[in-house]
Amino acid sequence: MKPKEKVLKPVLPDAGLEAEYRQELQEWIELMQKSVIYWLKASYKKNEPSISTQAEIAMDAIPAQELRKAIRRLAKRWQKNFNEAAPLLAKWFAAKAYKRSSSRLQKILRDAGFSVKFKMTKAQRDIFHATVAQNVALIKSIPSQYFTQIEGLVMRSVQVGGDLETLSHQLHKNFGSTKKRAVFIARDQNLKATGALNRARQLELGIKEAIWMHSHAGKTPRPTHVAMNGKKFDVAKGMYDSHEKRFVLCGELPNCRCFSRSVVPGFSI
Repeated sequence: MKPKEKVLKPVLPDAGLEAEYRQELQEWIELMQKSVIYWLKASYKKNEPSISTQAEIAMDAIPAQELRKAIRRLAKRWQKNFNEAAPLLAKWFAAKAYKRSSSRLQKILRDAGFSVKFKMTKAQRDIFHATVAQNVALIKSIPSQYFTQIEGLVMRSVQVGGDLETLSHQLHKNFGSTKKRAVFIARDQNLKATGALNRARQLELGIKEAIWMHSHAGKTPRPTHVAMNGKKFDVAKGMYDSHEKRFVLCGELPNCRCFSRSVVPGFSI
């Protein structure tokens, strides 16, 4: 570090926001799961396949057709619900991420002796809209992926003459993986939004350099990012990642928890 440079505290993603977003997504998923279990059990009992032989079960089109219809009706209903909720939830998340990261940076600057008033610039507005669009797409993808998996589980159950108890167990396992997807979306989008907004503000404030910080939080850290820890980089370009073979930004890659500390020139420590 050069003389007279001041290294600011980092702007970290808001853990509270991540938890709020994750909870909201998981509540919607739980409602969808309960609806599916209720209607699927009713349809399955009504059209329970014969178990005389597997060959007969595989040839029996009626249960398969009725169950598929029930699943697709549910899929259409819940896709509509998620489609309607997605823009509102995505805008709520983006607005919270903007507000909380702004407040955090203002405090960091104030503690360092700077008084800065933020307003949403064109670059930040572009990031805001991009964040909304990306989250709308991710939220809408949840029921789409969920019901594709559900239909596959049910059709395989019909093929092998599986009972309702076995199918319910499989549905529960699938529910767990869908909830994990909500965890990933909330964490990853919080990291991405915070990193992108912070970088835009750094550039707007004339901060050209920052120090890359590895969080050491993930179970399987990227070796290249561990090696980047503590190194200075150009904010406009990012840090070169030899594994990706390109320059990357903090929080840009999936599950990247890295952050940066702004380097302000011209001040004594």
